Amino acid sequence: MTDWGEVLVVGSINVDLVVHVAQLPASGQTVTGGVFARHHGGKGANQAVAAARLGAAVTMVGAVGDDEFGRGALADLAREGVDISRIAVLAGQTTGLALIAVDEHGENQIVVASGANAALDGVAVEQALNGYVPGPASVALLSFELGDAAIMAAARFGVAHGMRLLVNPAPARPLPEGLTALSPIMLPNEGESAALTGLSDPRAAALALARRTGAPVIVTLGADGALLCEPGGSQERLPAPVVEVVDTTGAGDAFVGALASQLAAGRSLREAAAAAVEAASRSVTMPGAR
Repeated sequence: MTDWGEVLVVGSINVDLVVHVAQLPASGQTVTGGVFARHHGGKGANQAVAAARLGAAVTMVGAVGDDEFGRGALADLAREGVDISRIAVLAGQTTGLALIAVDEHGENQIVVASGANAALDGVAVEQALNGYVPGPASVALLSFELGDAAIMAAARFGVAHGMRLLVNPAPARPLPEGLTALSPIMLPNEGESAALTGLSDPRAAALALARRTGAPVIVTLGADGALLCEPGGSQERLPAPVVEVVDTTGAGDAFVGALASQLAAGRSLREAAAAAVEAASRSVTMPGAR
């Protein structure tokens, strides 16, 4: 335990089945000669682990199936120091699986079978959070590998309990009705910001999102770092260090989890974002999403 605020992560839990190949396949193409690896993943779980590794007290709400993958995922989260007591184990459901191809430059393609993640609804989230009382300066972190009802139940809980609300809209889809009124800090990447706004310029997209939510927006830009945009229009790019890229899988999750941990530690949004850029840069120097 720490004297920090807590980080509540409501998100997906997957197992990643990864094949490293010389080049990613084009449509209809088969690429051979790959090397297989299995890792624990899911955007929510990755973000929870990233926050816990930086010292935050992390509680996760999510769902796994009653299967080998689910048992392994829970054991791994517990080893990383994440509180798993509010994760549902759903009979008759499979644990989420991600099929990932990674090329020699670290770029990837990802296909996800949602499994138990898709079965986690708003009622289940409310039940999981029953009796949870966050301390001061706590953060609620949500991502889009869950359904809208689950996201909104968690968002309303966070706001009602005075938590700072972070939303990683990945993978991008229309924002759930009522979410922008809760003034979340949105954390899209460049492609997601374009999908949410129809604007290809990340500066314009960030400003459009900030004006919709009345809250800051941080757009992650890969090797170019991140762009911090305030609702009033001021913007600052936070550069990333130059590193040797091994695997970009999970870099966005490393950024988001690190940001949440630093905010819970009492750092300013700019300080937290700069630290998160550093954490994401370190993450791409190692294989796997964690």
